Amino acid sequence: MTDLIKKIKPLEDRVLLKGVSDMETTASGIIIPATASKDRPQKAEVLAVGPGILKKDGSRLPMDVKVGDQVLMSKYAADEVKIEDQEYYIIRQTSILAVIG
Repeated sequence: MTDLIKKIKPLEDRVLLKGVSDMETTASGIIIPATASKDRPQKAEVLAVGPGILKKDGSRLPMDVKVGDQVLMSKYAADEVKIEDQEYYIIRQTSILAVIG
């Protein structure tokens, strides 16, 4: 992870993710890259987590994900950002479908 990525701090309930290559192999040995199907959920690793949404009483809702978690996200829920020729995603925690493991 680059120094620039380490300095990114998501706001509120946003999460910074890096896509994880998840290739599938069919029974006949054909390798299908994760990019072959744009509509299915994608696997990603959490790199940074915001502090949570600020409630009306001034307290914050805690985040359910933490740095290092592997998550499933919908392809169209995230904003893609390109930093130093690498693609990352910024997504609201509520748009994360599941934590893996």
